[in-house]
Formats: sequence, structure tokens, C-alpha cells
Amino acid sequence: MPRRRFLRHLGWAGVAGGAAVLGHPIADAAGVHHLTDPSGPTPQMGKTAGHGGLGTVGSVDHARNGFDPHDILTDFDGGVVSTDSTGQVVREYEITAVDKTIEVAPGVFFPAWTYNGRVPGPTLRATEGDRLRITFRNFTSRHHTMHFHGIHTAEMDGVPGQGEVMPGESFVYDFVAEPFGTHLYHCHSLPLRNHMHRGLYGAFVVDPKAGRPPAHEMVMVLNGFDVAGTGANQTYAANTVAFAYSDQPIEIRAGELQRLYVVNVTEFDPINSLHLHANFFQLYRTGTSLTPQEYTDTVSMGMAERHMLEFTYRSPGRYMCHAHQALIMELGWMSAFQVV
Repeated sequence: MPRRRFLRHLGWAGVAGGAAVLGHPIADAAGVHHLTDPSGPTPQMGKTAGHGGLGTVGSVDHARNGFDPHDILTDFDGGVVSTDSTGQVVREYEITAVDKTIEVAPGVFFPAWTYNGRVPGPTLRATEGDRLRITFRNFTSRHHTMHFHGIHTAEMDGVPGQGEVMPGESFVYDFVAEPFGTHLYHCHSLPLRNHMHRGLYGAFVVDPKAGRPPAHEMVMVLNGFDVAGTGANQTYAANTVAFAYSDQPIEIRAGELQRLYVVNVTEFDPINSLHLHANFFQLYRTGTSLTPQEYTDTVSMGMAERHMLEFTYRSPGRYMCHAHQALIMELGWMSAFQVV
């Protein structure tokens, strides 16, 4: 059954025991919210945003989640930095795997597997050539890993038999950060789609040694959630919470260079995308170049594909940014920039 009709048939209360509404909501006589046809008229909502009033009713309890999507945007973790006897810069990180139920839309809960209690996990950041030492502790009842996209030895690859961590155990991933670019890390234990889809992933940014021009920097990890257990996502987001940046737009400054690191980890869908309204961006594919490869307003990405985008808004106002697949947009991956 198509996802729109599936959600309309069950209502969000039937899917996840909550009262969240994605798309155009309407309540029946019993007060249960259902998803109506997005092509139909838009009922009045307590809070609306996006194309034709797309948004949610109610709000997510970020304090209960233990993370806020607006904090995740700019929360880069550079680790504990020191220098060894050879002059090598060393960055040390502490990562734990814990099971945690999170709220992905108002009243819609998802049994996540997390790095450091958040989805996505911490955005790890280093400079090309730094030595990284990531101590990974597994506090769950399942085996997990941390697999980093980049260049390293087989022993540090974070796959079954090479860096896989059993429940109650730990492992230290020790490697040099290379190449520079926009990367990611994720669990590579089997079955892989379960370990990734449940939330064990995060952005991994490696800066070039010479740095980049000053800019306001942000991270968006594009993800989706199968809250109904059907093998298909019923809600989508940038940084986990549906419509988070539409209900509360991201404030940026006119004339200021924006640098956006985008990572796609959407399971069950072959492609996701990002479209920027009323503007174009310079596209650095995988972030591994100092010069852009393309000037566009839309980029499509397969699973684990990631890029660095740079753009500047000239005039104040509210500008949309969202997936250009209508279904993904209507079910949560809709955001906006408030340019001041």
C-alpha cells in the first residue's frame, strides 16, 4: 500500500501511538488525526509551514530526546587535542553505543540505536593528517562497530572481524585522518540495514591542511524512519526530527557565506535530494576538492553520498530548503532559512 494511503488509513496514532500529523491533518469524530490527500485543500492547523501548509501539529520534546536538531547543525566535535613526541597532532574521542527511544515527530517514537545518545551521532571533525584515537564502548546487548569512510588499515575498518565490539566491550580505532572532505561513519555490523537505519551513523568532516575561507558552517544528515516496521520510511528529516527547521527556520545573515555539509543516510529509498530556493550553491562533491565542480540549486544523493555546499543569500526573507521528491518533502524533509 502506498505510504500516503497507509498513513491515511491508520492515522499516526495507529502507526506509533502518537498524535503527530505529517502533510495536511484532519481529525475524525474520535479526535484521531489522519493524513489527508496532499493535493486536497489544507485545513487550518495550529502550526503550519512549508509548501501549502506542510508541517506538524504539536512539538517534539527535545529535552527528553537529549538532543536538539538546531544544536546538531553547528555542534562540531574536535575531540581532546594533544601533540605526541614526534609533533603529531592527536585527537581523542569517546563514543558509546546505547539504545534509546527518540521522538522523530510530535508524539511519534522510534526505538533507536545511538552513538552518544543522539541521532545522528556527534559530528567528528579533524584536519587532514591528524592522528585520531576513537574509544568506542558498547553498552547495548548487540554487537556494533564504527566504520569510517576514508583511508586506513584493514584492522581499523570497523567491520565484522576487524574492530567489531561485543556487548560490554570496547575498541580503540586509531588512524590518520585522510583525505580531506565531507565523510561519514556508521555501524557496519550485520544485518547492515538494521544497524544503520536504527540510528548508528554520523558526519565526519576532515578539513584541508590549508583550511577554507571563513564561513558560517552547518551539518545536515538526511535520514528517514520506518516507525511502522513495514520496510519503508513513514517520516523523513534533516537531522532526525521531521519539519524541525520548517517549524523553526534556521537563522542566517544576508551577505554571509554559508557552508553546508550534507550527508545522506536514508535507508529503504534509493535516492534523496536537497533543493535550495531562490538561490544557487557551489557544489563540492564529497568535499574533496578546493574548487567546486558544479553551480546548481539541486543535488541528488544515493545512500552514503555526501557533499559540501556553499551559498550566500543577498536579501532578507524566508527561503525554503527541502527534498525535491514530493513524498519525502511532504513526510518531513522540509526546512527553511530565515535570512536577516
